[in-house]
Order: sequence, then C-alpha cells, then structure tokens
Amino acid sequence: MSRILIVDDSPTIRRMVRVSLAALPGETIFLEAGSGLEAIESVSVGAVDLMVLDLNMPDMHGLEVLDFMRGHQRYRRVPVVVLTTRGDDAAREDALRSGASAFMTKPFSPQDLITTVEHVMAGAASRSEVP
Repeated sequence: MSRILIVDDSPTIRRMVRVSLAALPGETIFLEAGSGLEAIESVSVGAVDLMVLDLNMPDMHGLEVLDFMRGHQRYRRVPVVVLTTRGDDAAREDALRSGASAFMTKPFSPQDLITTVEHVMAGAASRSEVP
C-alpha cells in the first residue's frame, strides 16, 4: 500500500491529481494538504511514500517545503514530484537542485503523471534495497 501526499492550494488540482493517480496499480491512500505548512504537518504525523508538490502557494513556497524534506534525515528519501504552472528553466533547475525527484508543469496529462510517479517510485524502491 502506498501513501501519496498531494500538496496544492487548489482543491481542483488536488482532486485532478488524486483521480489521475487512482489508476496506479495496487492500493493507494491519498492525503492532501492545501499549503506548505499543512504538508510539513502531514509528513510529521505519518509517513508518506511520495509527495506531489506545487511551488506557488500562499503561506510557504514549495521550494521551502522541499528544503525541509531534504534537510531532515527522516524525510530525505521521500520522492517529491513537483507539479507547477511555472514552466521556465529557472523553476525546473531550482526544483531539481533542491532535490525534486521529477518536475512537471500544469496543465498535465494524467498518463504522464502516472508514468512519472511510477518511475519515481520504482527508483525510490530500488534505492531502498541498496545496503
């Protein structure tokens, strides 16, 4: 069973991501956060296997959330797929340099999101098997 945290200030985008990823094989529990602070609270309360993270949020920028995740041993290996309206090279480079596992732009194709998440989760699984 996988636990995926969807972080976006738009309830519509969170719903679109959840509906898209419902097609993943196996059982998946979806958690949602409408802000960066809610995301940090969610991962602090319970483990997640993957985070889908928006960059532009009102209370805390997504890169700050990503920096938090990569700065703490407990969350360092959680894969993070950045899903944002910012399609510029600087945003992509900043996200990947900060430790994003993948970068996608909105609007997104549900199949592209599924493929990206499967690829990222497979990579995370293979890293966890390394002694």
